[in-house]
Amino acid sequence: MTAQVLMLLTFIIPFFGAIVISRLDKHPNVRELVTIATATSLFIVVLNLYLNFENSDITAWTLAQPVEGLSITFAINRLGLMFALIASSLWLVTSIYAIGYMRSHQEQNQTRFYTMFAIAIAAVMAIAFSDNLFTLFLFYEALTLSTYPLVTHKGDEKSRRSGRIYLGILMGTSIGLFLFGMLIVWQITGTLTFTEGGILQGHISSGWVAGLYLLFLFGIGKAAVMPIHRWLPAAMVAPTPVSALLHAVAVVKAGVFALLKVTLFIFGPELLQGSFWYQWLIFFPLITILVASLVALTRDNLKERLAYSTISQLSYIVLGIMMVNSAGMFGGALHIAMHAFAKISLFFAAGAILITAHKTKISELAGLGRQMPFTFGVFLIGTLSIIGLPPLAGFWSKWYLIMGGIEFTGAEFIRWSIVITLLLSSLLNIYYLGIIPLKGYFGTSPKTQPSAGIKEAPLPCLVGLAIPAALCIYLFFHPEPFYSLAQIGAEAGTSGVQN
Repeated sequence: MTAQVLMLLTFIIPFFGAIVISRLDKHPNVRELVTIATATSLFIVVLNLYLNFENSDITAWTLAQPVEGLSITFAINRLGLMFALIASSLWLVTSIYAIGYMRSHQEQNQTRFYTMFAIAIAAVMAIAFSDNLFTLFLFYEALTLSTYPLVTHKGDEKSRRSGRIYLGILMGTSIGLFLFGMLIVWQITGTLTFTEGGILQGHISSGWVAGLYLLFLFGIGKAAVMPIHRWLPAAMVAPTPVSALLHAVAVVKAGVFALLKVTLFIFGPELLQGSFWYQWLIFFPLITILVASLVALTRDNLKERLAYSTISQLSYIVLGIMMVNSAGMFGGALHIAMHAFAKISLFFAAGAILITAHKTKISELAGLGRQMPFTFGVFLIGTLSIIGLPPLAGFWSKWYLIMGGIEFTGAEFIRWSIVITLLLSSLLNIYYLGIIPLKGYFGTSPKTQPSAGIKEAPLPCLVGLAIPAALCIYLFFHPEPFYSLAQIGAEAGTSGVQN
């Protein structure tokens, strides 16, 4: 089977899976079997693409050309393949977890949930393999629309209000800023095709680079750079598997992946390094990293604290991308993967606590780790990986991010700001995340909060918990395939720039 056919199957499998799932409302067992089969099939196809990538005859494939010069075109590259591999593997894990969670929590509209989840993954695959900015934009919007019913899943007033915030911010920024920036690029270059080294070199003066880049930095709202971040905490009203989709599998990672592609293949590192004003834009992710960490310290609601942690960690990736040197780009790209496995472990643990102990606040978790040792153990593994301690996967991405900061070629003050921010935020990670398993294992539960009879979550949830936690450990010792895909992809994009 050719690479082109396999690439097409990555869109087709989840889309047609969604159609079949939508017809199985009265047959929940079959519906869940089809969900697992669809997710497994997608993962196998993406894995096949990875294993045969070096020997493939890679050619772009055009679905349609609505306007002369603007086409919906797909192609395979290393960074896209890395993103597809992350999303497809974690969709399978999330599907297993969701079966236990949705049934135990007796959620309504489960068929709609699984259907929209599959459609969202189809959009993610299209984003991963987009060959131009026009194609990426279309499926970026499709991802927003397909996840809106998941955010408003419960159907109550709070969910609808959160859904309005979610849709309003993401659609408002993408149409008002992202689309506007894309039109400017099209107007001055005549193309939107992703090209190594960028397409803007020679078409725009260095003085205008920072202003145009700002349109994408804030227009790609899924990257959640402050102040474009409120949609993420608002979306925490959704079921935990949706939170996992938002924070690890698809939505936020689609945001930082889109910014990575724009930086490498639209602007180009050489153009950005030559702009004096561009380097000062790095303070947007630096401020986001610190402020989101400080806000997380104040949140007692577990999912809300994790949401602000995600906002902070996303700006690690944005920061790595914006350094435009090989170590920073590599660290940022690698953090897309390493953060995904750690953060999904944390959200799965939070969901297991909710469905078994019915607790949502950190202040209520004292002593609960002794009733749920496996769940809190997974939370501890995810926490240590987020912090960046060996022997866990998050160590590698944070190491290269710090190396990127040390190698930064801009102002000395900015270089030190990068390094100090990364180290300080890791210390904040230790406190606002580390306190949770410590409280669970060693805290004393008040007599007003009896915990007798609380036990671990159902088996599908435990399987879902175990897999990403195990990968957090495994990927420290064997970080392939993400290591090579991120490294070669980043080095290809930054070849020829000063490091």
